[in-house]
Amino acid sequence: MADTNNKITEHDVVYAGGDKKIHYLAAGPVNGPLIIFVHGWPGTGITWKAQLDAFAGVGFRAVAPDMPGYGGSSTRRVIEDYSQEAIVEGMMALLADTGRDAAIWVGHDWGSGVTSSVAIQHPETVKALATIAVPYHTIELGWKGFLPLVDRDLYPADKYEFGQWDYMKHYEESFEKAVEWFESDVPGFCKAILQRASQPTGRFSTLSATVRANNGWMGIPKPPPVEATGPASLPPDVYDSFVADMQKTGFWAASAYYMNHERNAKYNGDGRKLTQPVLFIHAAWDLIVETKTSRLAEHMRQSVSNLTEATVEAGHFAQWEKPGEVNAALFRFIVEELPSEWPGFWNQGYTKRKALA
Repeated sequence: MADTNNKITEHDVVYAGGDKKIHYLAAGPVNGPLIIFVHGWPGTGITWKAQLDAFAGVGFRAVAPDMPGYGGSSTRRVIEDYSQEAIVEGMMALLADTGRDAAIWVGHDWGSGVTSSVAIQHPETVKALATIAVPYHTIELGWKGFLPLVDRDLYPADKYEFGQWDYMKHYEESFEKAVEWFESDVPGFCKAILQRASQPTGRFSTLSATVRANNGWMGIPKPPPVEATGPASLPPDVYDSFVADMQKTGFWAASAYYMNHERNAKYNGDGRKLTQPVLFIHAAWDLIVETKTSRLAEHMRQSVSNLTEATVEAGHFAQWEKPGEVNAALFRFIVEELPSEWPGFWNQGYTKRKALA
């Protein structure tokens, strides 16, 4: 945990007429500038611990929810609960529970889709947006947001119709089977997905582009056992908490995010042009959400008037593999683009003096 002044505390907010709940973690001074970290698939609030500690330590009010379907939040087996419209309702309830009307929003993976949806639907609540691995103006728009941007030199349409997103089609065609595979060995899968990435020698994602052809992930009947993989990229205490959460909830609700592309497209339409400061952090070694050499970031660049891009040499879970570099990119972005959101706003005698001639 953080030091005694920045201890991570647990909170719950009930919404949707009392039918749903979001559990979230918070650290740092209650009146500090608010920054909200939104995890993706899979994850829980505690997987942002490195960010909660770092940002609380310099005076931010740092918040990280268990997203619907995960941890201590609602995990109903209702597909529509995991549409962007339903998730954004939860995010507005979370924001209201902090006592604020706006925040800096940081998302990763599906969390990037969620924070992007917040920016589209409630731009007044977004002081700045930062997404990791998944660009704005992609996944939150349904299939149309990312499928047209597949690199057809790598994934010819006649052989790989859905490109590296073939695994998403597997969810739509065989949802229960997909979930059953993850749940056949939750600790084994969690440890496997938490392996540190290495620099790839190519850009083709055999893993994700051949899921349906292999009749499931990797063509094996269940995830590799925990003893078959190396150390996880999360610290041991965070990793143990994350795995325990996933064993408790399973993967049904978490995976239902992938079953709402049509609803999400209808909800978010063609997106919105953003004028707020936006930071995109490329995960350079990510083969599935490949943004460095593909066109995947193209629509974001056309839709954001104040865009900063940074690159971290890590796999998809960059904030777990290289938290220091991700935190540094976020800190620099805030200092340069939103100095008034820096804790204290340098109002305690900060003075720059020019050298004498």
